[in-house]
Amino acid sequence: MAIKPKKLQKGHTVAVVSPSWGGPSVFPHIYESGIKTLENLGLKVKEYPSARKDADYLYKNPEFRAKDINDAFADKEVKAIFISIGGDDSVRIMPFLNATEIRKNPKIIIGYSDTTTLLTYFNQLGLVTLHGPAIMAGFSQWDALGKKFEEHIKTILFENPEHYEYKPYDSYTQGYLDWSDKSNVGKVKPMSKNIGWNILQGSSKIQGELFGGCIEVLEFLKSTKFWPNDDFWNGKILFLETSEDKPSPDQVKWMLRNYGMQGIFDKISALLIGRPRDYSEEEKKELNENILNVVNTEFRNTSLPIVTNMDFGHTDPQWILPLGIKAEFDCHKEEFKLIEKIFEN
Repeated sequence: MAIKPKKLQKGHTVAVVSPSWGGPSVFPHIYESGIKTLENLGLKVKEYPSARKDADYLYKNPEFRAKDINDAFADKEVKAIFISIGGDDSVRIMPFLNATEIRKNPKIIIGYSDTTTLLTYFNQLGLVTLHGPAIMAGFSQWDALGKKFEEHIKTILFENPEHYEYKPYDSYTQGYLDWSDKSNVGKVKPMSKNIGWNILQGSSKIQGELFGGCIEVLEFLKSTKFWPNDDFWNGKILFLETSEDKPSPDQVKWMLRNYGMQGIFDKISALLIGRPRDYSEEEKKELNENILNVVNTEFRNTSLPIVTNMDFGHTDPQWILPLGIKAEFDCHKEEFKLIEKIFEN
């Protein structure tokens, strides 16, 4: 059974930490916009020492970053941990995390991108973790991302429904306007029409526990003790997304081939792929072809449901996906939903 944190309520205190890049020290106005969103949601914000610490200092001191994670989990006042921004080296803090204390003090932790390291590791410890918006990338742009995004975030974080059905957003954006220009606070690049999900293969209705994150960050964990063991993958609904660094369709193919060599495609219940950021229509087509070819042709799994262009990852607005919670995907009805509560009441 998953170890579930308690749900959020207005008036709760939440921690903010920077376990990777020190973005708040570089673009404080973007960070403060995201903090204001949390406060407007009725939350009390407790900034830990890493939150606004100089980016160079954070890079040179992974132990310092890890201490904030350990301390935030141990802090009885704190009900949830929000990540300021991603980066590319949170993997370096992993050896300094206190797994015993973290597991003893389950609480909400939410982020994405480089935070994949923490979310997937803590989920392997048994905790439910949330793949979703960061302070600077998502919460900072709250007003620009529309009512459906606001409703989704509030429902997931505060209402704790018995079941929840995910719906495609009507439109999406691929990033933000120049953060160095303070007039761009809260703004996003122009919106594009969302064409919906692509079911590449599969005809069944499947269930399984959600697990996944940024595909490039998961590469950092392979062959380390923080990578899941063979049995962990059984029955999982694996979700993967690409970052703003835009790995090519061929690079994604090579990464997925490694999953095939580990036998993962024969263990999971479904493979969900987030909408890739900054891909052309031709690159999206090539990506779909590569994904299907690896699973279906190279590793001869012709029944695994594969769905692409889903609303999570590095385009906005994005969903919150809870690692460790049971979900269901119906290929015929094109329905995707959670089938259990995320939190304790």
